[in-house]
Amino acid sequence: MSPVIRREDSELTVLSRGLTFNLALALPGRASSYHTQRAYFRWIDEYLADVAGLARTEGLTRLERMSNLPVSTLQASLSAAQLRAWLGVKASQGHGRQGLGQARAAVTTLASLMAESGLLDDGTAAAMSGVRLPRAGEGQRTGRWLSIAELRLLMQASRQIATSENQMLRNDVVMTTLCTMGLRREELSNARWNDFSMQNQRAVMRVRGKGKKTALIDVPAPVVASLERWRRAVLAAGLSVEGPAPVVTRLWRGGRIGRTALTPEAIWMIIHEAAHAAGLGDVAPHDLRRSVAGALQQNGVSIDKISRLLRHSNVGVTERYLSRLPQPNEGALLMSDMLEMDGLEADEDE
Repeated sequence: MSPVIRREDSELTVLSRGLTFNLALALPGRASSYHTQRAYFRWIDEYLADVAGLARTEGLTRLERMSNLPVSTLQASLSAAQLRAWLGVKASQGHGRQGLGQARAAVTTLASLMAESGLLDDGTAAAMSGVRLPRAGEGQRTGRWLSIAELRLLMQASRQIATSENQMLRNDVVMTTLCTMGLRREELSNARWNDFSMQNQRAVMRVRGKGKKTALIDVPAPVVASLERWRRAVLAAGLSVEGPAPVVTRLWRGGRIGRTALTPEAIWMIIHEAAHAAGLGDVAPHDLRRSVAGALQQNGVSIDKISRLLRHSNVGVTERYLSRLPQPNEGALLMSDMLEMDGLEADEDE
């Protein structure tokens, strides 16, 4: 996406050339959650890439950028018109309302913090805070509910797209975990080896969820086996599988295992590439969480068990979550069957 709208350099912009803004230092006062801060950094990085033409970053490079944001670039890129146009583009690309809301909050928070620092005029920040999300249904991505067979295809494809043995083992951990345990991609990215333990002869994982909430969930045998194969590969590379070392990590050229955690964006790409390789089209990480919940409901699992797995605050949240799944609507099929039973089949073309 090329810059949507360009503003002429103002006197404030000229005076601010060469200055930087440390968002990493300023943001914790507005967004105390670690997950929220990471999400804001990701959206702001994407906004600057789309609107200002900056290169996208990730990991430590992104954190460095957020600590040294070029003020003149921000002043030229932050406006209500540009934000509104950008959100419209994101909606047309399939981002849902929740994601768009977080994207809007990230950019408007940045504008507000800059205004507080005297680096952006108050009018611009106020105008941006008044930008509304695109209307529901305009370019919104419809969430998918994958069948058990499709989940199996996805898991198989994640191994097939690997270009090395280590990548195959790492991808298998990512996909097996997401397709069975209903984790969010951020939760998997933040998983550490000391999060896994045995409790009452059951393998369990401590999951760090939203709002600094933690929960213990059972780890199925296939996930334990996948983790063990990956653990042996990590040990063979001379790396730690103890304490706070990340479970799923980046890989270097040739499949060499790195020390830094795999980012949520990288997890997204594994799912995206595996889905296309399996012929499933576009599949988002949250589609897997949605599919786990739908499959359990369809197979008669009680809502309280589904709620505990998804780690919702209460069963009411889970009920609303399940109600938004694309449930079968078989009325037309039943009517067609009745018409055929009555001998009212449509005439065949001559």
